[in-house]
Amino acid sequence: MTQADIPEFAGLGYEVYEWRHASAILRNDFPDEWKDLCEVLKDFRVKESWVTVGGGGRTKLAQEHDKQFYKRGWIKKKFDTEIKVDDNVYNSPTHEVDCFKNRVALELEWSNKDPFFDRDLNNFRLLFDLRTVHVGVIVTKAMNLKDVFTDLHIWDKYGTSTTWIPKLIPRIEGGGGGGCPILVVGITKERFDFGV
Repeated sequence: MTQADIPEFAGLGYEVYEWRHASAILRNDFPDEWKDLCEVLKDFRVKESWVTVGGGGRTKLAQEHDKQFYKRGWIKKKFDTEIKVDDNVYNSPTHEVDCFKNRVALELEWSNKDPFFDRDLNNFRLLFDLRTVHVGVIVTKAMNLKDVFTDLHIWDKYGTSTTWIPKLIPRIEGGGGGGCPILVVGITKERFDFGV
């Protein structure tokens, strides 16, 4: 996995990595979903007030992020899956996907503990193997946000045990997502609005 040079994200303040040509598949096979992704991320900003408030439940940042996709026809989706071997049927539960449209699954991991990456990748792998998801996208924090969180005295809240790009890349490279093409988008401090 390497940092991708994707023109649509150039100069927007994101770190972008891809696995198994995810951006090419999105751009060519899912142009409407690719357009949605580019438009949402082009306009998305992280407000200081969203990260300095207390925890608990779905954060304002996650709500605002997902709302932009829902306005474009994406949905929160839970899949009812099972595996049948001869006459035996086995439930094969999956985790609900935050944003789903036309076989593209997107998860925002902002302030969860880093094992949530394992859950997302396993979900992508299983749904890809079942031919339900063709590309997975994970939006998370880029490491240079550490400087911002340190300056705002909230580093303890977001420390290294939460979701960051350096925690995700080795999981993907280690096969966590199986054969599923995955695009990783890291939100950097260039997307941060102070005093708002």
